[in-house]
Amino acid sequence: MSTANDDAIAILGGTGDQGLGLALRFAKAGRPVVIGSRKADRALAAADEVREKVPGADVSGFENAEATPKARIVILSVPFEHTAGTVKVIKDALQPGQIVVSMGVPLATAIGDGAVRTLGIWQGSCAEMVKSLVPREVAVVSAFQNVSAHRLQHLEEPVECDVIVSGPKAERETVAALCDLVPGLRGLNGGPLSNARIVEEWTALLIGMNIRYKVPEGLGLRITGVPT
Repeated sequence: MSTANDDAIAILGGTGDQGLGLALRFAKAGRPVVIGSRKADRALAAADEVREKVPGADVSGFENAEATPKARIVILSVPFEHTAGTVKVIKDALQPGQIVVSMGVPLATAIGDGAVRTLGIWQGSCAEMVKSLVPREVAVVSAFQNVSAHRLQHLEEPVECDVIVSGPKAERETVAALCDLVPGLRGLNGGPLSNARIVEEWTALLIGMNIRYKVPEGLGLRITGVPT
């Protein structure tokens, strides 16, 4: 089993807009946050930014491989084109019992095309690609693809969005519970990891709708009729 801190949340790519937004929200909720980056100085700068906006936050910054073993939940918040390379860098640092959360979406920007389209990849989804690369004893869960980075960083306002969480049952429930830390977020049972193929496609749809409706802050998804 993993010896990582069960309360801590590691965010690799926590220097980007969405990763930093999650770091701010989780830190504000009182959870220890470990920010990872390809360069330690960028991770340290992001940690300083979180402490500036959330006084007293328990946040630290490291290179990705050093950040990885410090938390049971490791969130990959990197562009699709960097996902495989990042997983290969951290693979030896992952421990049995850890949960890797895939936020990646195979947007066509990876090949110089537009963000309103996605790429077809062999494994079916970014999350399934991640699963094919991590050690067998490490679970992979898909979540957070469609949460607006802009709204995450505006700490005074709730983030009105549902998060579809897909993956193994126990780990899926653990990740869904993170949504309760962010006002306005709701984690929903998205079933097996293969359903990430559907959710990832929604990201490109939402990006196009943001453009058509002129909502730079980002639209969110709500699923109606869910029993409470």
